[in-house]
Amino acid sequence: MEIKSINPYNGKVLNTYTELSDKQLFQKLEKSSKAFEKWRKVPLKERASLMKNAGQVLRDNVEEYAKMITLEMGKPIKESRAEVNKCAWVCDYYAENAEAFLADEMIKTDAQKSFVHKEPIGTVLAIMPWNFPFWQVFRFAAPTLTAGNVGLLKHASNVLGCSKKIEEVFKKAGFPKDVFQSLIVNHDKIEKIIENDIVKAVTLTGSEKAGSAVAQISGKHIKKSLLELGGSNAFIVWDDADIDKTVATALTARMLNCGQSCIAAKRFILMEGIYDEFVEKFTKGVIELKSGDPMEEETKIGPLAREDLADELQKQVQASIKKGAKLILGGKQNGAYHEPTILGNVKPGMPAFDEETFGPLAAMIKVKTIEEAFRLSEQSKFGLGVTVCTSNIEKALEYVGAVSDGAYFINELVKSDPRLPFGGQKRSGYGRELAKDGMMEFVNRKTVYVK
Repeated sequence: MEIKSINPYNGKVLNTYTELSDKQLFQKLEKSSKAFEKWRKVPLKERASLMKNAGQVLRDNVEEYAKMITLEMGKPIKESRAEVNKCAWVCDYYAENAEAFLADEMIKTDAQKSFVHKEPIGTVLAIMPWNFPFWQVFRFAAPTLTAGNVGLLKHASNVLGCSKKIEEVFKKAGFPKDVFQSLIVNHDKIEKIIENDIVKAVTLTGSEKAGSAVAQISGKHIKKSLLELGGSNAFIVWDDADIDKTVATALTARMLNCGQSCIAAKRFILMEGIYDEFVEKFTKGVIELKSGDPMEEETKIGPLAREDLADELQKQVQASIKKGAKLILGGKQNGAYHEPTILGNVKPGMPAFDEETFGPLAAMIKVKTIEEAFRLSEQSKFGLGVTVCTSNIEKALEYVGAVSDGAYFINELVKSDPRLPFGGQKRSGYGRELAKDGMMEFVNRKTVYVK
């Protein structure tokens, strides 16, 4: 089977990839197993040095890799460069902190000596999405490989060029052959891969549907899974917020990557005292965002990654309007391009409130009290992150326990940072990536007891 990579901006075919046969796939699995037996014995300092090299390879080739991201999924070129550089940062972070994270943890008990020792578990399968085609992979690969595991990447079918480039990064950095392999396979091969004894664990970033399917397969075979799924983050603005600064943050929180992010602010829950001012200034800011060719330096809004994604967003917009939402700006679609769109008077029961909207759609929701704001924030099947904007930091901190999400940001958009654990609750998945937590997900934390 051939898989085509298509530029969403102009519809041109970028490349064609041939899917692995079953025989080729299982040969790669065998190579992964053999590579692990050698890689796990490589001293940690050497593994960390190679990961540091990977960060430098990314920086040295930032233009090449950024161009591939933009051509394959339409991200504006400036954002693609930022993504590649963030990948270099996560490589550096684990290269510099792995020794501390993986050190034995001494625990005082009745034993002469007792401690927790950390060891790699083997081959980890990563099923990754197209929206941040480099970052999502590196935030898995950096801690997992440095810990002594080996990786298999099943990337989204529309970013297979990125998948091959990522494999190339590790080769250029000097990693031993087969420690990291890109698999050109369709989703119908995933179950065969997971059920193979060589694969010890699975990490998936993607849709709720994909996560549920992978969790079922992993559970059937008693294998650990980590799921980073969708989100419908609330962006709560109190009456005392600095509106100009808040709007600037909100524009990035919703429109970065053309709104195609699980942690994007999607539901803007605004106190009635500042509702009109916020909406007016936010609308003005959106109008000023330049749409066009994502390869051009000044472009802020490009196409969505595929036309069917724009189709789905358009359905959500129109269904919300039919249920009473007010169209403030945008609302039109042309192929894979969807106009940045703002809806007012959004309420529960509308797709713009209830569902994940993966594109440049901002839902405006008016509330009378802080308590109502948090109640509506919680009225979601997702639980990834919440932003609260206010000048009263201490009061905002009192509400940390009012949300069940995996992140609570004050006066800042929800974002991932190598130094902080990242993950969600409810239908947003389970497990944590990044920080020390991310490295601990795929190690055997072995108890050692000496009498």
